[in-house]
Amino acid sequence: MRNSIYGLTIDKLTEWLLEHGQKKFRAEQVWDWLYKKRITEFADMKNINKECIQLLEEHYYIQSLEESIKQESEDGTIKFLFKMKDGNLIETVLMKFPYGYSVCVTTQVGCNIGCSFCASGLLKKSRDLSGGEIVEQIMKVQHHLDAKELEERVSHIVVMGIGEPFDNYANLMSFLRVVNDPKGLSIGARHITVSTSGLAHKIIEFADENLQVNLAVSLHAPNDELRTSIMKINKAFPIEKLMKSIDYYLETTNRRITFEYILLNDVNDHVEEARELARLLQNKRHLSFVNLIPYNPVDEHGQYSRSTPEAIKAFYETLKGKGINCVVRMEQGTDIDAACGQLRSKQIKKDETV
Repeated sequence: MRNSIYGLTIDKLTEWLLEHGQKKFRAEQVWDWLYKKRITEFADMKNINKECIQLLEEHYYIQSLEESIKQESEDGTIKFLFKMKDGNLIETVLMKFPYGYSVCVTTQVGCNIGCSFCASGLLKKSRDLSGGEIVEQIMKVQHHLDAKELEERVSHIVVMGIGEPFDNYANLMSFLRVVNDPKGLSIGARHITVSTSGLAHKIIEFADENLQVNLAVSLHAPNDELRTSIMKINKAFPIEKLMKSIDYYLETTNRRITFEYILLNDVNDHVEEARELARLLQNKRHLSFVNLIPYNPVDEHGQYSRSTPEAIKAFYETLKGKGINCVVRMEQGTDIDAACGQLRSKQIKKDETV
């Protein structure tokens, strides 16, 4: 069974080539063709001998994602729906900012976390993505940019697509090491953010990795009763347990952590919740940043709606008044099924009715 060549770090590639009778220098040549010249067929590696190319073709593939749908927003955001070799669909999003191009990648087919407001969880997890399948999302987007011949490159990554990244930990770490490699795509660790719904034991493990990668935690509520009502993961990792793991992360890394907070109208957007959130973060406010996110309505979750501008303003000002660093996130791609997982679920329903 062949695997994605993108799933190998350069050390693993070197080790594999040596085990198969190839010279050590071949690894850097192959790596250069994949990530600098960005070829899509092994046969295009001009300075690699035929024996090595045949060996690579027998054990690996370069392309496993097929572009199924591409939606482009008026603001330049592009959402890709990719079909994988097994027929499963995943989403990847390209966003343009003043500081460069950022890509949001998916780590699982579906999601089992079950947040009651989220479109990603509409379809349960069927499998994890391999490290190579996660890397290939970046490569597909980079190939799209290359085709424009403007020498534009992916400069930032957010691991916030479909699935819980820390529930696919080993493949996530492989992905991070490949895209961060200075001999390859060389995307700086500080330009990469991994988002988790709060798997406390994995936050501790991630702290011990000693990476400069940013961490974001989907909090969405300041107390257990409210958080459990909208995020069932809170039953396994209640706020006290989550905060202990975050304290460990902050003490170990001394790196700022972002708390994601989706504002749901008349659910978690009152001034009282803002005060409670400020109290929760008070002892770590010097390394905390709250990202307030206006809710993107999802047809299947009609019980929720977006907070009013007045409620958003009051929540923001309450946090700022308590000394909590925060921002209301700029929206992008609202005209192209902006909610994560929405395009995928709509396409699957469409296919089922055909």
